[in-house]
Amino acid sequence: MDKELMKRMGFANLDLMRKERTGAPEAIFCPGKKPEQIAEIMMELSADGDAIMATRATAADYEAVIKLVPDAVYHEEARIISVNGTEPEGPLVAVVTAGTADIPVAEEAAVVAELLGNEVSRIYDVGVAGIYRLFDRLPDILEAEVVIVVAGMEGALASVVGGLVEAPVIAVPTSIGYGANLEGISALLSMLNSCANGVGIVNIDNGYGAACLAHKITG
Repeated sequence: MDKELMKRMGFANLDLMRKERTGAPEAIFCPGKKPEQIAEIMMELSADGDAIMATRATAADYEAVIKLVPDAVYHEEARIISVNGTEPEGPLVAVVTAGTADIPVAEEAAVVAELLGNEVSRIYDVGVAGIYRLFDRLPDILEAEVVIVVAGMEGALASVVGGLVEAPVIAVPTSIGYGANLEGISALLSMLNSCANGVGIVNIDNGYGAACLAHKITG
């Protein structure tokens, strides 16, 4: 194998073969890392020209990154720094939210899916409290090969969508809700107990994981 498996940086061991092994390059999870460390990691990983992303990034992280990687882009609502992004050309992934408050997690999923090469249709604020909003956008949802449903509160939207579409549904519970939502645990349990067929669930607020799974499903 010509390419190195990893690069040791003292504070990090970079997985240089992850894209070849899994279809998606290594991503940087920013919380707990110093902005300067994030910048150095991103510079090293982006050297090969692959699309690289840093998740849960702050504006301070971005300011450090652009000093070393001037063409890096900050997707503020998604909290993602990306470099070497390419034009998404498909297959289509629909990202659907129950409420406006769920959009930051949905944007993480949408931006990651785009960086991995999928086209994305954003369909926001169509939760079950006003279910006519969902029916109004159902034709758009039905066009997607995979549907990512992002919902807090009781998380019911994933089951409703799962009962309406043929495509696989990836449910993302969010920590949005009042006290009994238990920071997303109630939504997670509701989604795990879904009676709709073909619904899979990722961790609370894990838009990144949902997008990676959608990309693998669509090939």
